[in-house]
Amino acid sequence: MATVPQALRHAAQAYGDAEAIADGDYRITFAGLLDEVRAAARFFVASGVEAGDHVAIWAPNTYHWVIAGLGVHYAGATLVPINTRYTAHEALDIIERTRAKALVVTGPFLGTDRLTELAKLTDALPTVLSTANSGDFFPPPGNNSPEFAGWDQIAEIGARVEPAAVKARADAVTDDDVADVLFTSGTTGRSKGVQSAHRQSLDVARAWAECGEVTSADRYLIVNPFFHSFGYKIGILTCVLTGATMVPMAVYDPETAMQLVQREKITVLPGAPTIFQTILDHPARADYDLSSLRFSVTGAAVVPVALIERMQSELDIEIVLTAFGMTEAVVVTMGRRSDSPELVATTCGRVTAGFEARIGPQDELLLRGPNVMLGYLDDPAATAEAIDADGWLHTGDVGVIDENGYLRITDRLKDMYISGGFNVYPAEVEQAIARLSGVAEVAVIGVPDERLGEVGLAAVVPLPGAAPTVDDLLAYCREHLANYKVPRRVEFRTSRCRATRPARC
Repeated sequence: MATVPQALRHAAQAYGDAEAIADGDYRITFAGLLDEVRAAARFFVASGVEAGDHVAIWAPNTYHWVIAGLGVHYAGATLVPINTRYTAHEALDIIERTRAKALVVTGPFLGTDRLTELAKLTDALPTVLSTANSGDFFPPPGNNSPEFAGWDQIAEIGARVEPAAVKARADAVTDDDVADVLFTSGTTGRSKGVQSAHRQSLDVARAWAECGEVTSADRYLIVNPFFHSFGYKIGILTCVLTGATMVPMAVYDPETAMQLVQREKITVLPGAPTIFQTILDHPARADYDLSSLRFSVTGAAVVPVALIERMQSELDIEIVLTAFGMTEAVVVTMGRRSDSPELVATTCGRVTAGFEARIGPQDELLLRGPNVMLGYLDDPAATAEAIDADGWLHTGDVGVIDENGYLRITDRLKDMYISGGFNVYPAEVEQAIARLSGVAEVAVIGVPDERLGEVGLAAVVPLPGAAPTVDDLLAYCREHLANYKVPRRVEFRTSRCRATRPARC
């Protein structure tokens, strides 16, 4: 099973009548999921998507994303997830740079109609598939896109293509074909598209599942967003490989999560430390039966030893692990069942998924192996800078590997902080703020925050006599940047300043 279509067919055969997705009232088996994915693939082919084309998805964690994403693979195309927190400006940049032939977009979500916002910026969108039904979906006027469709029109439009044509597309996919392009912000302020092959996306999911002992008996609450490798590869693809049931969660809320754990008998729940902290400290926790939980992975921020101990003792989670990963490699290291709470909290585990790791000059963590990215989309210079001639990926993280092979991240060479589990690169935020009238210079740093780990602080040097207000600056940021990138504090200074920040797993 070296391609996603192969893995999906195997899941339909091996786990056919088992529940593949439980999303509210929507329930489907693995056999049914294969049928829905084939229908989605026929839609994409009918809409002009060719093998190797890019198809973008800008939608939250729902069954629509799963079907559409797997349908992209089944049609022989390349999946481009877009962060649901992105503004229309950020999303359009990705759509244009990937030359996406189709866009799957949600209806109004978190107070924003993404399609309407995109239409304000361009009249040349690609084919659009809305997750809303046609009766609830109205294409923006004046748009020249070749096709607009609601979710209930997939079968009708897909009927223009014979099933055999889609089967041939799926059969033609090879393990080295590009499965996906995931965009990650960069230290230069411009996002980079990380390309991974089918074999790589499946290998990292398989390795993660093995460490967590995930099987078809598991029910997996996927809180991590599908636009992120943790939600898409370690979530969706892990379930396809193992037969575990996917329970998507579109927006995290601790009490809703506890309700889902109780109702759906959730056994697997990975997420940032904030997720477990909010559950543990929730005043209504005792009202819910959380005893089904057996496996959790946390990371992406500082992990207190006490949190690991509480997860094991108060939530009675059998396996609690941490891991280290990055978009360019997904899962690099991971803990093991036998690790002590202190080891889990203070290290990132040992290498997995075929990776080699060593500490290079400046104590930088270097990685090599079959699951290092293929390269950055249309950016050979950045690829050559990231991966040296010997195949070592330069992570930008400073670390130590002990005598037992356990990795501990101690610092960063790259300028970055983590807010609520999301990587924020100050250079990208600074680039946006610098375009605002009245800003002479700006420096952004991460500062401690009890709930999110770190949040942004923008130190701004205004132009004489033309200073923007704090409200002006924040409103501009909200228009051009995803919410998690928007600084939570603004300070006006007479000179630009910088600060150093420690790194963490």
